Amino acid sequence: MTVETQTSRQGSVVPFTRIEGPDAWTAADYPVLEEAMLHLTPEHVSELDAAVESVLASGKKLQDVDPSDFSLPSLSGPLLEAGQQAQFGRGWALIRGVPVWRYSRQQQLAAYWILGLHWGRAVPQNAKGHLIGHIKDIGHDPKNPLTRLYATNAAQPWHNDGPADLVSLLCLSNAEEGGESGWSSSVSVHNEILARAPHLARVLAGPWFFDRKNEVPEGKKPFFEIPVFNYHRGYLSVNYSDNYYHLSQRHPEVPKLGPQHHEAMRLFNELASGSELSLRMVLQPGDVQLLSNHTCLHYRGAFTDSPAHTRHLLRLWLSPPGDRPLPECYADIMAGSTVPGKRGGIIIQGAAPNIPAEAE
Repeated sequence: MTVETQTSRQGSVVPFTRIEGPDAWTAADYPVLEEAMLHLTPEHVSELDAAVESVLASGKKLQDVDPSDFSLPSLSGPLLEAGQQAQFGRGWALIRGVPVWRYSRQQQLAAYWILGLHWGRAVPQNAKGHLIGHIKDIGHDPKNPLTRLYATNAAQPWHNDGPADLVSLLCLSNAEEGGESGWSSSVSVHNEILARAPHLARVLAGPWFFDRKNEVPEGKKPFFEIPVFNYHRGYLSVNYSDNYYHLSQRHPEVPKLGPQHHEAMRLFNELASGSELSLRMVLQPGDVQLLSNHTCLHYRGAFTDSPAHTRHLLRLWLSPPGDRPLPECYADIMAGSTVPGKRGGIIIQGAAPNIPAEAE
């Protein structure tokens, strides 16, 4: 039996073997997404309302609020289970029913912060130190390679948000048209590449160079090296974002992408986006998506806003305690640390962590 035809599971992964388990899912496993969601009950919503009121009345800065500042007697358990599902199960969770349509902006931010505290420590998402990000078209040029695409209405290619263990979105409002959300199992993509082109799996486990898009921590280079397939202490963790690989080519020190790199990216994108491996939906106001950045990929379709319908989501990058071990190469994308609960974020000198009320 060749290595590529053996099987293993997370926690005891043998490199270049097919991985079995809940995070190696396909679209056929979830034919009705609504059945896989946590639907908030009236009791859950009532508890969340009270928690939001308590937090806002406390006088604390939102970023200083911790779980001792509120109580969710019946909701905390399901929220913690959703986090466990994202970290150690299938790699994702969906929640429906946060009443964002009747919340003020401060109430929306407080409610989301309260949810996020069940899943980990929020880490900064950009050079401005934003702990809650606003996913909204604010007119940035998507054709500029240095643009972070979440601030545009352009499609975002398949990727994971590398500087955090978990990424979450809360939908506040939808576009006039478009803005579909999709996600797929990077573990299943790995398995399919092993089956179809095992030589490319070894390319993806080799050196790849990642551009920082000018968000460069003090003392660091504007790029760093991190493989796509990372086998470490019995786990496969996948880090992928092809536009960052292409952008790294602007630096003379970075080796040029070769034919096998381009072949690997083409196959990776084809598998991630295919109907067999990907799930897709338009998030509705009040929907929350929670994904593992180590076992899931995601994408966002292009969208068109109108005066009456503007797409606006909130985002959290989260570092939970007790997550998987990561190899030392992740220190470059995880703010200098690979320690669970302490790693993650984009840390720029002089940028104090903050929670903006609006996109900026």
